Amino acid sequence: MTERDYLPAMGRHSLLFLYDPCTRLAGVGRLHDELLDRAAVRPGHRVLEIGCGTGNLVLRLARRTPGAEVLGTDPDPAALRRGRRKAARRGLPVSFELAFADDLPVPDASVDRVLSSYMLHHLDGPDKPRAMEEIRRVLRPGGELHLVDAHSTGGRAHPRLADNAPDRIVGLMRDAGLDAAENGRGHRRGALGHYVFYRGSSTGHG
Repeated sequence: MTERDYLPAMGRHSLLFLYDPCTRLAGVGRLHDELLDRAAVRPGHRVLEIGCGTGNLVLRLARRTPGAEVLGTDPDPAALRRGRRKAARRGLPVSFELAFADDLPVPDASVDRVLSSYMLHHLDGPDKPRAMEEIRRVLRPGGELHLVDAHSTGGRAHPRLADNAPDRIVGLMRDAGLDAAENGRGHRRGALGHYVFYRGSSTGHG
């Protein structure tokens, strides 16, 4: 993987040690459970998470669905090391690989589910369409992207959230060739602010 800049999980590399306690306090586990309920992963599915951080979502998935092949990717080697240690301690068969969302380390049409949790707003504007195109590339026909992310409700939003409006995300998914929609009960609010669930499906590769 070529060396590139990226926004780490807590905004600064030095704050990575706070990532797991902060996500626990924010109740992110409940949000992950809902995302996994929506993804409906089955044994035998190959699942990839983009921007997995320290691995909380993929470890939860491996515990819930034995027999799924689970891979977490992230550009932060320190976060991946933490994820590998947690997987080893818990005896969970999760793989972790260093990768950016627009350059995934898997073949074309080889993944049944792509997951993304609070990652998309970390990407700069031009990187988002490339990431969606890469997701489309790796999904098998009938495969699905399940994504949850923050969004702005107006006012003086952070620039990363201003570019993360629901219409924008759905448009990016559709431009990449995914059948896409918001899903769930609309815009919701939690400890991390307003968020939306999205689903995109691949109808084939041509």
